[in-house]
Amino acid sequence: MLAVHPPDSPEPEKQENAEEYYFSGTPSGPSRPSSVRLVLPDFTVELITDNGIFSSSRIDPGTKILLMELEDLPLGNLVDLGCGYGPIATTLLRRFPGQPVWAVDVNSRARSICAQNLEANAQSDSEFHVISPEEVPADLQVAALISNPPIRIGKQALHTLLEFWLGRLSYPAGVAWLVVHKHLGADSLTRWLESQGYVVTKVRSRQGYRILKVSPGEQHAPRADSTA
Repeated sequence: MLAVHPPDSPEPEKQENAEEYYFSGTPSGPSRPSSVRLVLPDFTVELITDNGIFSSSRIDPGTKILLMELEDLPLGNLVDLGCGYGPIATTLLRRFPGQPVWAVDVNSRARSICAQNLEANAQSDSEFHVISPEEVPADLQVAALISNPPIRIGKQALHTLLEFWLGRLSYPAGVAWLVVHKHLGADSLTRWLESQGYVVTKVRSRQGYRILKVSPGEQHAPRADSTA
C-alpha cells in the first residue's frame, strides 16, 4: 500500500543526500513508494513518488509556485528538465494537450515513477517521452523548457546544462520558465543569462523564489549559411 503524504506546504523541505538526486543514475536507498497531492487552480492530482527522488514527501514549494504562474506556452516540444516524479511534466500533459512532452532526468527511479504518473494522466492525443540525458535526440528543437533546475550541481555544471538546453530553444518564440530561490543564486543566474544574450523577465518573486522567463535574444537568431 502506498503511504500518503499531506498536501504541499509553503515551507521549503530540507533535502537529505541532495547530491544523490542530481548525480546518481540509480538511487542507493531502498524503494518506498508513496504519493503526494498536487493542487492547482485548474486541477488536482495524486502523484506516485518514491524514496531517492527529489522532494519525494511533498510537492516542492518552488515547483508549486512555478506551476501556479505557468501559462501561454508556444506550440512544439515541451521539456521538463530534471523531471523527478513528474509534477511539471504531468501539468504540461494536462494543460497543453496534443503537444509532445519530454521528461528528462538522470535518476532511473525518477524516470520510472514519472512515466507511471504520465501514463495515468494521458489522454487520447497525449504524447510523452521519459528519457535520460543520453537519450535526448540530437535534432530535438524545444518550444518551451520548464524546470526547477539542479542548482546544487555547481555553478559551472549548471551553466553548461542550461547552455545545452537553452541553445535548443526555437527562435524567436522559444521560452524557458525557471524557478530558483534567491538564497541559491537566482539573481546571479539572472545576470549570467543576460550576459549570454538571453532576455530575462522576473515573472514573480514569492517566498524567496524567483520565477524567471527566459527568451533567446537577437544574438541567438539562426545564422544564414555563409558557405557558397
